[in-house]
Amino acid sequence: MRRLLSLFLLLLALPVSASLLDNRPSATLGAPLNNSADFLPVREAFKLSVVENTADKVTLRFVATDGYYLYRHRFQFRIEPTDVGNGAAQLPPGEKKHDEYFGDVEVYHGILDVELPLKNAYNLPYTLFVTYQGCADKGLCYPPETERLELDGKAAPSNPSAAISSPASTPVTAWSWHELLLFFVAGLGLTFTPCVLPMLPILSGVVLRGQIGGLRGLSLSLAYVLPMAACFALLGALMGVFGAELNLQARLQSAWVLVPFALFFSLFALAMFGVFELRLPRFISEPLDRMAGTAKAGSLWGAALLGVVSSLLVSPCVSAPLAGALLYISASGDALGGGLKLFALGLGMGAPLVLFAVGGGTLLPKGGTWMVTVRNAFGVLLLAVSVWMLERVLPPSLALALWGLLAVGVALFLGALEFSYKAPRARLAQLLGLILLVYGISAWVGALRGESDPLRPLGRPSESVAVAGAAPVTSTWQTVKTPAELDAALAAAKAANQPLLLDWYADWCISCKVIEREVLHAPEVTSQLGRYRLVRFDITDSTEEQRTLLDRYKLFGPPAILFFAPNGDEWADIRVVGEVDAATFAERLRTAGAR
Repeated sequence: MRRLLSLFLLLLALPVSASLLDNRPSATLGAPLNNSADFLPVREAFKLSVVENTADKVTLRFVATDGYYLYRHRFQFRIEPTDVGNGAAQLPPGEKKHDEYFGDVEVYHGILDVELPLKNAYNLPYTLFVTYQGCADKGLCYPPETERLELDGKAAPSNPSAAISSPASTPVTAWSWHELLLFFVAGLGLTFTPCVLPMLPILSGVVLRGQIGGLRGLSLSLAYVLPMAACFALLGALMGVFGAELNLQARLQSAWVLVPFALFFSLFALAMFGVFELRLPRFISEPLDRMAGTAKAGSLWGAALLGVVSSLLVSPCVSAPLAGALLYISASGDALGGGLKLFALGLGMGAPLVLFAVGGGTLLPKGGTWMVTVRNAFGVLLLAVSVWMLERVLPPSLALALWGLLAVGVALFLGALEFSYKAPRARLAQLLGLILLVYGISAWVGALRGESDPLRPLGRPSESVAVAGAAPVTSTWQTVKTPAELDAALAAAKAANQPLLLDWYADWCISCKVIEREVLHAPEVTSQLGRYRLVRFDITDSTEEQRTLLDRYKLFGPPAILFFAPNGDEWADIRVVGEVDAATFAERLRTAGAR
């Protein structure tokens, strides 16, 4: 059982990366929603600001809220008068995605800076029209949005009514409570490594002077742990500011940035495997050692000083994941989130010391070879992060092959191909290793076939075979494009005393294609559609008239499916906004049928 943690952490890392690789909104994230309150208005989901405005160029900054992304090919920029413009907009490479409906596309998450060349030597006022389009990971696609900016050659827009905020007013909050919990658990795991856990009794002799237990032991241990965590928090905040200054979140789509970062994480993984050690230079470590030696043992101030020094003199088992965490935080550009995450990491590392100070060694596990497994598990996670970063610049099939290589490596570590006699626990680990080995080989086969999804390495079952008993859905839907046509369809259904389904659709909506193909053709759905008048509103053109209709029904964009009773009133409590799976939609149909 000592090797099972490596397998568990690897399997935990695979779905995370797969959700980033998947070319459409996740089915989990795209759970059925009852109203548009689960989504942000378009100008809150994508915040636009003017970063720089000179005679030679204007730099715009888009900040996509966490869980939303922008399409590279949907940007349009128009300047009036036209002679102020001086060429095409300069967009950085986006995150490459392949979609089975739209082919290869590029998208932007987080922060994006766009530079437009100008020739405006006299700082003449001009109008900039910015058109963009994005989607939510939960399965909602916004219609194309156009913002009008009145600029006069200065850094701020001359028209206060323009929906523009300064970069300082649009911070990116890249943390949540479950992320803080994960960092705390990571810090706790780092403590149970072979070069940290044995130091606890030694450290307690300096901090506690052998006086374990009682209120004094608790206060001294907290005086040591809290400053140590505070120093980690300072490092995290500085890396968050550093990342915001360099705009790494937007630049982290380039191979020139991703490949070195992936190599760093790979080197850190080798350090966790014991190939080499990461240490501070002697000219830094020796003065810190002398400072720690002069600290007064048994006092609160002495314990606090030791905590600060310990945060700088981290052991090789801690420095590799800590450096990786700092690299991750630098890409978020969030100083507050970075500080909180590393503060949680420090609290996790210090929690065992507090337990030792209160209850002694009886509350802590005994040392053993399992601690080496913990250290190796962190190495596997660092390798998984490397593959996750390389996914953005490598061909999807090659990225899938790398996931297979990582899975096979862990399988061999678990003894999948060792056939000598083993104890029952070791045989269980070997069985799990064999499962992982099969997955790795499947990933290689899928990569050779051109597949790209780590969660479905061999691809989806063939969908070319028609489902028995399923009616051709596309032939039963009435497509309308104007409010007048929709009102006429609603009136006809009311006159016939017939319930109506209204499907909001657009050609540029990926989730609409998914629903049309995987949900509306499902047998459990088609068997219940016969009693409804089926109307599809096509908002592909996104005209002003169509967008007004979206406001009438309090929608931000497709996909959405609304249920109307025979008397013409909407059953708003069972409306579906965003991507939905066939089973859940069939349940909604049954709920409506019971009314």
